[in-house]
Amino acid sequence: MTTKKLAIIATKGTLDWGYPPFILASTAAALGYEVQIFFTFYGLQLLRKSLDHLKVTSLGNPGMPMPMPMPVLLQALPGMQSMMTAMMKQKMKSKGVASLEDLRSLCAEAEVKMIGCQMTVDLFGFNPSDFIPGIEMGGAATFFEFAGESDICLFM
Repeated sequence: MTTKKLAIIATKGTLDWGYPPFILASTAAALGYEVQIFFTFYGLQLLRKSLDHLKVTSLGNPGMPMPMPMPVLLQALPGMQSMMTAMMKQKMKSKGVASLEDLRSLCAEAEVKMIGCQMTVDLFGFNPSDFIPGIEMGGAATFFEFAGESDICLFM
């Protein structure tokens, strides 16, 4: 029996967009899939040592449930992004949702291969010491070899 493969491309680096790649990767790994995630452009933020800088915003996200209807103009006020981030973190904690750090660690323990886009590192002037240990840096070609043979390929 051949092992199923899941390839994920993570392009978003916000608190709310960090959850899907790690949840799907850890679940697939638990089901016996071989999993790789390619973190490119803003998704590379998810591989930084600290994730404390990640925020969530309701601007441009009409699907985000709000505790009360809030006009767009009010959402654009200074401090609203921090308030929305704090509210989201509290909601997740109260519902028992694992933190991004915990999900990322779970992926590492499950041997999910995490690849940081070298071009993005060069483009934004990141230092390799900015990132968690155990990841691989590579270009799109590094990921395509695996993605081309995968059973499922997801772009997030």
